[in-house]
Amino acid sequence: MQVYGVTGWKNAGKTGLMERLVAEFTSRGLRVSTLKHAHHKVDVDQPGRDSYRHREAGAHQVLLASENRWALMTELRGGQEPSLSDLLAQLEPVDLVLIEGYKREPHPKIEAWRSDADNPLIAPDDPTIRAVATDTPLDLDRPQFDLDDTVAIADFITKETGL
Repeated sequence: MQVYGVTGWKNAGKTGLMERLVAEFTSRGLRVSTLKHAHHKVDVDQPGRDSYRHREAGAHQVLLASENRWALMTELRGGQEPSLSDLLAQLEPVDLVLIEGYKREPHPKIEAWRSDADNPLIAPDDPTIRAVATDTPLDLDRPQFDLDDTVAIADFITKETGL
């Protein structure tokens, strides 16, 4: 299972790039999963639903299943956030896992960067960033791609991972 990341600051275009890359890789016949890190409180459940009530009552895990999908929710209840490697181990084997966020982890990444977002570039100080997807040319010592050139970015990731 190959792992490749898309990182960058808020409003850099990470999620849009992730969405386009998933569509591109799946159109090439690859099985793709994603893992996204959130810095804010996230809840995939809704107050009042049975599964929410199970969690509120104190369940450590709640598995919600239907004919279309299933989701396993684990409550940390003050425990430590799982490591990236622990989370990756929870995924079923696929060809490629695309990771959004986790900018300080050692896996290879592409940085999404938009000039109007007014954030510093991460790449100059981070060798795990193998390329930058940007909306403007940059003076940088690694490959650059137009942020919207999904095919070229996917080709680069394919070459990097050997897929």
